[in-house]
Amino acid sequence: MIFYFYLFMIIKVKVKPNSKQDKLEKIKDNGYSAEISEKAENNKANIKLVNLLAKEFGVNFRKIKIKNPTSRDKIIEIEDR
Repeated sequence: MIFYFYLFMIIKVKVKPNSKQDKLEKIKDNGYSAEISEKAENNKANIKLVNLLAKEFGVNFRKIKIKNPTSRDKIIEIEDR
């Protein structure tokens, strides 16, 4: 019998869409501020945010889930495995 334990890291991200550049900045232990160049329509800013986070944490973008996609104060779950 095989047991799999999935570890998750949960972070909070304050998103500012429609910015001049894409930038991710750590502001607390588990808090980040993100400036996204895409507009907050048709999920474009969320997709860009997921790609930024995947690059920052060195994980596949499929391992990142946004728990509240319509809010600017996002709760992000990053799967460790």
